[in-house]
Amino acid sequence: MNEQTTPPSPSNIEPVDIVDEMKTSYMDYAMSVIVSRALPDVRDGLKPVHRRILFAAQEGGMVAGRPYRKCAKIVGDVMGNYHPHGDSAIYMALARMTQDWSMRVPLIDGQGNFGSMDPDMPASMRYTEARLNKVANFLLNDLDKDTVDFIPNYDGSRQEPNVLPARFPNLLVNGAGGIAVGMATNIPPHNLGEVVNASLAYIENPGITIDELIEIVPGPDFPTAPLILGQSGARAAYKDGRGSIIMRARHEIEEGRGDKRSIVLTSIPFQVGKSGLVEKIAEAAKDKRIEGVSDIRDESSRAGVRVVIELKRDATADVVLNQIWRFTPAQSSFPANMLAIRGGRPEVLTLRDIIESFVKFREEVITRRTKFELNKARERAHILLGLVVAVTNMDEVVRIIRGSATPVEARESLLAREWPIAEIAAYIRLVEATETDIEGDSYKLSAIQVKAILDLRLQKLTALGREEIGDELKELAAAIEEYLAILADRAKLYAVMREELEEVRDEYATPRLSEITAAWDGLEDEDLMERSEMVVTVTHGGYIKRTPLDTFRAQRRGGKGRAGMATKDEDAVTELFVTSTHTPVLFFSTQGKVYRLKVWKLPEGGPQTKGRPMVNLLPLAEGETISTVLPLPEDEAEWAALHVMFATAKGGVRRNSMDSFTNVPSNGKFAMKFDEESEDRLIGVELLSENDDVLLATRSGKAIR
Repeated sequence: MNEQTTPPSPSNIEPVDIVDEMKTSYMDYAMSVIVSRALPDVRDGLKPVHRRILFAAQEGGMVAGRPYRKCAKIVGDVMGNYHPHGDSAIYMALARMTQDWSMRVPLIDGQGNFGSMDPDMPASMRYTEARLNKVANFLLNDLDKDTVDFIPNYDGSRQEPNVLPARFPNLLVNGAGGIAVGMATNIPPHNLGEVVNASLAYIENPGITIDELIEIVPGPDFPTAPLILGQSGARAAYKDGRGSIIMRARHEIEEGRGDKRSIVLTSIPFQVGKSGLVEKIAEAAKDKRIEGVSDIRDESSRAGVRVVIELKRDATADVVLNQIWRFTPAQSSFPANMLAIRGGRPEVLTLRDIIESFVKFREEVITRRTKFELNKARERAHILLGLVVAVTNMDEVVRIIRGSATPVEARESLLAREWPIAEIAAYIRLVEATETDIEGDSYKLSAIQVKAILDLRLQKLTALGREEIGDELKELAAAIEEYLAILADRAKLYAVMREELEEVRDEYATPRLSEITAAWDGLEDEDLMERSEMVVTVTHGGYIKRTPLDTFRAQRRGGKGRAGMATKDEDAVTELFVTSTHTPVLFFSTQGKVYRLKVWKLPEGGPQTKGRPMVNLLPLAEGETISTVLPLPEDEAEWAALHVMFATAKGGVRRNSMDSFTNVPSNGKFAMKFDEESEDRLIGVELLSENDDVLLATRSGKAIR
């Protein structure tokens, strides 16, 4: 007989709108990823996986000065106790904290193959070993002094810190990167000394502006030591939370045998794979996007990055470099997005916001630590007063203990006895803040004091022991006074914070790696062109081309010459001049407009080609033709002494200074305007200096000078 199940009664069914349920479930998932996995906390600059790795390593005794332990052991402890996710994700996070090309201040000291900036993958975790780096102590110190809140782990079997009591702004020092649901963070690393100095400046002046902080922290300090081009991207990130920081590989020009030269890249942009960069340069050279490269090889070693790019004999190093910057990741940008968890919520933060949040957090940590140490000092002072009573009244205490049948009876007898206060009054005055309930001329022991007396060793029941107790009480009295002063005076608390920050800076600050250079507004195409001599040929029919001067060899006596341009039967060459690829050329049309192009923009062709029509190069109107092609000096400084003379078909003559032609838009500008009714047109243009003579000739043969 089949067992029948009773259908649920209508009262047990709760109708749910699937749209609302999907929204709620998705938002819960999204917030879990944002807060508990992908984004760092602004206070200690760590994501949960990194925080758990550091905490588990400290718990397991894998600290600086101790032997290295297998990474598999650390990963297993983290995964089993705190982070129930994949072991590969935990190991990759651990490996990254050992890499000095990924972290500005590595937090893990690794031994073995943890990858390279090529980027190579780390060896398996069963082969590599690790322990905490010494600087990590400044993130973990004081965890046992109630400085931060602890929360249950994923199964409630253990407690883990909600945040680490970091002594330096790790979020800025090591940066962070992560992709959450609907948002991402990408914070660049910075120089520890500069960040600590900025924090100290904020402590001195809480009203400090972002511009004043930027003077202290001018930009990121990437561990791969690239050049940073300008401050505009960093300033935008510091002021608005978002900005694009342009990085460029450092380079040197090395002279080789003969006249051969090489470009040597000695650093690469942050998060750019070195082997991928070498491949991209080789591909660009093969595709002729980079010209002048004869060989490329990677000679990097433990001493540093060294990518050698050998140049051809006729190559110009600056032009090849400009092509490398344009077409390869040797110049790339870091898209900064300063997103972090503050107050349990993701926020886009400015530089001042991050420093302010860190200082407030440190104020809370120092306050909680001071209260903890004050309570510990008071408890110890209270116990020591009981020991003073025992040493002072040694005979009586021994008699009571010896006369008691059981430890419980001895305890009750000591608790009930009142002791004269006269002989211990001096000690009570040392720590009177801990003994507020003393009345009259007698002193009664507490349960804690009696337990300490019963646990006391016989060697303490001497005059020497009493003196040692008195010395310790004096030290505790001074400490209690200092703790109370810190809690009562915010200035003293900030003095403690300042001293701790200076300790971190003095021990771990290093010189800046990334140099900030002049701003870069973009490479012009001209920067990618080799400077070479060209022969420019113009025909009556409006064709133009440029031909390398090397194409035309020198003629000896009796030489037949060679064709310079192929033309149609009815066409003829009207202008021919030698100039450089970087020379500007003015094109004057019959309607009085002027256009401007660099020679390298003209179509290149051999001696047997006829070139391209100028109407395809310039935005000429219908019926408009080019009457004159005028090459200018390449150096604009020479233009000041030059003038342009115009001549029209109806005998009009005029001159203009060259200042009128320094800026010519791409669609041209009017150099000389004609009335529509005059039907005049421009027929000739000449470039003259102020001292040149001009000879004007008429059709009848008359000449005027």
